[in-house]
Amino acid sequence: MAYNKVVISGVNTSKLTVLKESEKIALLKEIQATGSKEARDKLINGNLRLVLSVIQRFSNRGEDIDDLFQIGVVGLIKAINNFDLTKEVRFSTYCVPMISGELRRFLRDYNPIKVSRSLKDLAYKSMQAKEFLLTKNQKEPTVEEIAKYLGADRSEVVLALESISEPVSLYEPVYSDSGDTLYVLDQIGDKNSVENWLDEISLREAIKTLNSREKNILYMRFFQGKTQVEVADEIGISQAQVSRLEKGALSRIKGEI
Repeated sequence: MAYNKVVISGVNTSKLTVLKESEKIALLKEIQATGSKEARDKLINGNLRLVLSVIQRFSNRGEDIDDLFQIGVVGLIKAINNFDLTKEVRFSTYCVPMISGELRRFLRDYNPIKVSRSLKDLAYKSMQAKEFLLTKNQKEPTVEEIAKYLGADRSEVVLALESISEPVSLYEPVYSDSGDTLYVLDQIGDKNSVENWLDEISLREAIKTLNSREKNILYMRFFQGKTQVEVADEIGISQAQVSRLEKGALSRIKGEI
């Protein structure tokens, strides 16, 4: 794919700059010393071609290329946040496994539920903001802090982050004591379950009061999906008789219930 000639996630890849290793190190030192947002943005933009080169390995899996690109950028930001200047390693060498790891996690935990493009974009921006604020303040940022940083509503940020979170299994254990495990399913109640169960019993009892012809008509009409004309032809009576028997049977069932 000719990524250098297309627009991905709003970025014209033909105009991406490439930084020298010495420039990357200088920017990293500035970021770690002053927390400069300008230096961070310059370092991110100067490594987007590296992100493009990494996502090519994952581009044959049918995923949206914009999604892969944005996830790759998250991996790049994590690399910037965690890079140790005291180690004798090239920044790009450190970046590649970080970006690849982020992409693998995304593909492993990919949520099949379709989410709108705008919501995904806000979710990725929120993840980036979270990483930045965590590094800057050395503590986990609140949703309010992330929303303020992005200039977005708190409710929108919450909805965006929830849209890309991994679903929890109903059989996920939440507590275990002496072998007696409590699952998520055990904490979910259905206020209508008892009523539905009783209604089903009442319906079964009401149907028992019908004769065999009435039961047969209701079975063909509501379980086999046949018309009154088809039922009439099958059992050898008129459509009017079928209609009368059907209405009578339903009325009697309603009365019993």
